Amino acid sequence: MQVELITPDQTVFSGEATGIKLPGVNGSFEVLANHAPLISALGEGTVRINAKEGATTVTITGGFAEVLNNRVVVLAESVRKEA
Repeated sequence: MQVELITPDQTVFSGEATGIKLPGVNGSFEVLANHAPLISALGEGTVRINAKEGATTVTITGGFAEVLNNRVVVLAESVRKEA
């Protein structure tokens, strides 16, 4: 599935992924291929994108996620990459 993680300042990740874990405001959740359509508010926490090249892990301060037709768009307020 196609995943995009963007902030007002930059594109943090754009590419194919096998899954993404997100910090929902009511708890974390994971999106895999063929997930049902969804729009969710995100809280502060860790986002983990599992891609063929390896995992990308970042911390966001909040935002929104949209899942539609094997495409996930995450609009984050701000992002800090994990060490």
